[in-house]
Amino acid sequence: MPQIDIILNPTVGDGREGNLAQRLKTLFRDHDMTAYIRETQKGEDTSKLVLDCQNKTIVAAGGDGTVSAVAGALAETDKSLGVLPLGTLNHFAKDLKIPLDINEAIETVTSGQTIRVDAAEVNGHLFINNSSFGLYPEVVHGRELHERLGHGKWNSLLRSAIRVFQRYPVFVVRIDSNDERIVTSTPFVFIGNNEYEIEGLNIGKRQALNKGKLAVYTTRRTGRLSLFRIAIRALFGRLRQEKDFVNFLTDEVTIETPRRLVRVAMDGEVAMLETPLRYRIVPDALRVIVPNAKPNKEAD
Repeated sequence: MPQIDIILNPTVGDGREGNLAQRLKTLFRDHDMTAYIRETQKGEDTSKLVLDCQNKTIVAAGGDGTVSAVAGALAETDKSLGVLPLGTLNHFAKDLKIPLDINEAIETVTSGQTIRVDAAEVNGHLFINNSSFGLYPEVVHGRELHERLGHGKWNSLLRSAIRVFQRYPVFVVRIDSNDERIVTSTPFVFIGNNEYEIEGLNIGKRQALNKGKLAVYTTRRTGRLSLFRIAIRALFGRLRQEKDFVNFLTDEVTIETPRRLVRVAMDGEVAMLETPLRYRIVPDALRVIVPNAKPNKEAD
């Protein structure tokens, strides 16, 4: 019977009830496949779990943070990444059209096709979706502090967001790429692994993860009202008309700021990194199992 390894975040889904691991084993057995499950622990280096896996297919079962951690260990290897999207947002799975239903996702892992997709990295740290510094990582950091004090996840997020927007940190940055140099003060810089939709109802989605480009987004204005105006323009499909909004594509970019250390978000996880921040795209870094392409319908 074919075998796979699963890296499972036990805090997601039915993991709170303690039966998710056994359920996954049973579901994979129903697909004539033996699953060896390794559960992550808070504070544990997920890459060590991945390196202990002997099979050619490693499945990340959890949210984007779990998928990103597993991907970081599999990048530029001959092993394939399967995804069971059990998190809240599941951006990576959605952009690759991987089903969110657990049974359909398992069907994809067991019988899907393998494609190559890009990853990106900042100062040697790999990410699969996006990275940013400024407002967002400050909010995430504050949320984590409130959670440690016993507040719930969403309550902590709201408290942190209110406090960060009251303080409203602004960064002086110099952004250098192959064709662009921007010196500005800004509340955020956002770097995507490939290009994101930035207008209309598809905001936050990517049409492709294999174009070999970083997407850089920032603003030249620092005020709260300016940021609100940009958000409204994006919602109504008029963001590209906003002269203070900056976005471009590149394969590498360096971001300098007077601060020696800054909080940087990578796929929802926050770390303190030394500046300058050096981003680069890593083309075709990952082998990912996705649904089989649907055959084109023949013309009548």
